[in-house]
Amino acid sequence: MARRGENIRKRKDGRWEGRYCTQELQSGRRTVHSVYAKTYGEVREKLSIAKLSVKSASEKSDNREEICFHTAAENWLMLVNKEKKHATYMKYRTVYEKYIREEVGEILFSELTSEDLSGIFQKEEPEHLSNSVQNSISSVLKQVLDYAVWHHYLVAIPYFRPRRRMSTRPAEVLSPSEQTRLLHYLYEEMDIYKLGIVICISTGLRLGEICSLKWRDIDLKEKILSVNTTVQRIAMDGRDTKTMLLEGEPKSIYSKREVPLSDELANLLQNFRTSEGEYVINRNGPMEPRTYQFKFQKYLEYAGVKKTNFHTLRHTFATNCVNNGIDIKSLSEILGHSDVKITLNRYVHPTAEIKRMHMNTLSAIYGQFRGQ
Repeated sequence: MARRGENIRKRKDGRWEGRYCTQELQSGRRTVHSVYAKTYGEVREKLSIAKLSVKSASEKSDNREEICFHTAAENWLMLVNKEKKHATYMKYRTVYEKYIREEVGEILFSELTSEDLSGIFQKEEPEHLSNSVQNSISSVLKQVLDYAVWHHYLVAIPYFRPRRRMSTRPAEVLSPSEQTRLLHYLYEEMDIYKLGIVICISTGLRLGEICSLKWRDIDLKEKILSVNTTVQRIAMDGRDTKTMLLEGEPKSIYSKREVPLSDELANLLQNFRTSEGEYVINRNGPMEPRTYQFKFQKYLEYAGVKKTNFHTLRHTFATNCVNNGIDIKSLSEILGHSDVKITLNRYVHPTAEIKRMHMNTLSAIYGQFRGQ
């Protein structure tokens, strides 16, 4: 039975339900919402909080400022520049300038509609905007809208992002024969640059991580390599040069990690360790990633291996680990992933031989069932 005047009732399933209404600013349409709880007291508390939230949003809409989308976006970007890494700021600014500003930048929030925001995703041909680009656009839009709601007392505007199934290329992995040819070439007259490639295919380090690796990050006694920094070339505002090589912390807290070293790799590092220079690859400063990528391409050419990007070493390492029975949780931590799903979806590529081995194992089990 409903409690008089409170819009609270007990449902047939035993739960208590409380209802409240909201009104859309532009259409004036009223919408009924519900909260649920196991007891009357809990649902009454939830309903009270929900009504206060609606009242607060209404007060903000009454005090909303008359500003255009670009003003809110610039204010938000200034905040990002203060609180986030410069690379993150430049990524957000690039996405905003390239995909969003021209479409909705000069429109006042009081005139901005869901159709205006949804149209951003329909500006280009369907095959032009990849899922990754759509994710970036949606992330910037959401953060600008959230900023406008809380800092300029504006009302959030929903938008529709089309969901397209994009065909993605499978990640490249070096085949066993290609790994054999490459490693034979690297171990022949090995130098510190070749050793860096061996480190990456043996530990899964990223290009920026190997380019900024320092000797103090390697504990040869405990056979541990610590990933503490990365380096990348990024665009810069207000400088004579368009880009600058910046060294900083890895891309996430999970990327800052410890990687065990094999006995063989630890011995190799011991042979090349000197008192000269702070950095492993480039002695007195971080290696330019583009230069090292170019060296890697040359090594592939000399070894008779097809051209591929540096990240293929990371995929190859992960695949080798899986094929040799490593558990996914351990591999995820070695790679510096925040979730094992990332490891499974992006980096695990079982070979046809491994799949066949599993099928033969299953066949042997069936043979035991048949008494063979």
